[in-house]
Amino acid sequence: QVQLVESGGGLVQAGGSLRLSCAASGRTVRNYVMGWFRQAPGKQREFVASIPWSGPSTFYTDSVKGRFTISRDNAKNTVYLQMNSLKPEDTAVYYCAARLGVLGYDYWGQGTQVTVSS
Repeated sequence: QVQLVESGGGLVQAGGSLRLSCAASGRTVRNYVMGWFRQAPGKQREFVASIPWSGPSTFYTDSVKGRFTISRDNAKNTVYLQMNSLKPEDTAVYYCAARLGVLGYDYWGQGTQVTVSS
């Protein structure tokens, strides 16, 4: 079992920055790849970025490349999403997730709201 708790959301003006955190716990958490997703009102949940607990492989959706950075702190079992140059279209509930295999994400956090005003 893996538990995920997000924090760091809030209201920010366009062009501003926020850093989201995802605290992960569970005996096998290091076996999982960690990801960030988001869901805007009336839209489907979409992938934002992912990172494993070891190795350099990170992936981003095209719309956030160059603006968002996913990182990890292995000592704290925490994954971060640094979001810069935020746009109103980044407004969404952001979720942290963990996957063991390639078929899909197995565990999800409760989500944190990010609102970007124009």
